Amino acid sequence: MELSYAKYHALLNDFLVIDGRKRRFTEERLSELAVQICNRSAGVGADGVLYIRNSRKADIVADVYNADGSWAEKSGNGLRIASAWLFQNDESGKKCQIEMNEDVYECRIIKGARKELFIAGDLGPPEFNTKLIPVKSKSKVMIQAELEIGGLKFPVTCLSIGNPHAVLFVDNFDFAWQELGADIEIHSAFPNRTNVEFVKVLKRTKIRVAEWERGAGATGSSGTGAAAAVVAGVMSGVVNRECEVCFSSGTLHVHWSADTNNIELTGPVTHIANGQYTFA
Repeated sequence: MELSYAKYHALLNDFLVIDGRKRRFTEERLSELAVQICNRSAGVGADGVLYIRNSRKADIVADVYNADGSWAEKSGNGLRIASAWLFQNDESGKKCQIEMNEDVYECRIIKGARKELFIAGDLGPPEFNTKLIPVKSKSKVMIQAELEIGGLKFPVTCLSIGNPHAVLFVDNFDFAWQELGADIEIHSAFPNRTNVEFVKVLKRTKIRVAEWERGAGATGSSGTGAAAAVVAGVMSGVVNRECEVCFSSGTLHVHWSADTNNIELTGPVTHIANGQYTFA
């Protein structure tokens, strides 16, 4: 079976967009497709797949599948990439609405050409209730709470940005953060696994983040990860609600509104290529 795809990245967090509005797949087949096509040696290579469907309440539905075949509730960079795909296929103007996991989010093109666009996306409000993240905990919220891993206790802040996150503040990145991220992702406290952000505060308006993404491993950036890092910083009293989030690949901007409780994420989206993939 020949499938058309479009490949994009948002600060090296790359996705393959597949239009499924005329060719539907089961969840099982989508999981198989994600594993095959995202393989960087035997496939096209990506952190995940954005599978586009028709929506009754938005311009499109974008379902997110990680490189390991697991379904992801939400992706901040994926939202913005889906809107870039709509725009570049002449299916939307400067604004569009994307449905993910039954919620609708607005994205807006700020500036840019067809190769690279700067796009702002609304991510909705954060969630701190441990039952809703979910986190197995006797506490209703976990803000700088201790999590035991391998006999050591680490202070973590747990929250959901439509998907689960565990945020750890660090002084530097001179440690095996990828190994620790992998251990935290599958920790028994997180029944649906979790994304992990290691955050160094540079100043109240600027932080640096190393990202371990659930189902994909270390990624160039993460939209919901950037949002989680800023929200956790605000709750810990170390950063402002409007903050620059620096990854090794570039910078995203996050604004958590005190008035609406909504999080806005802004940054670049780059179109890489279009192609055909043979899906067995």
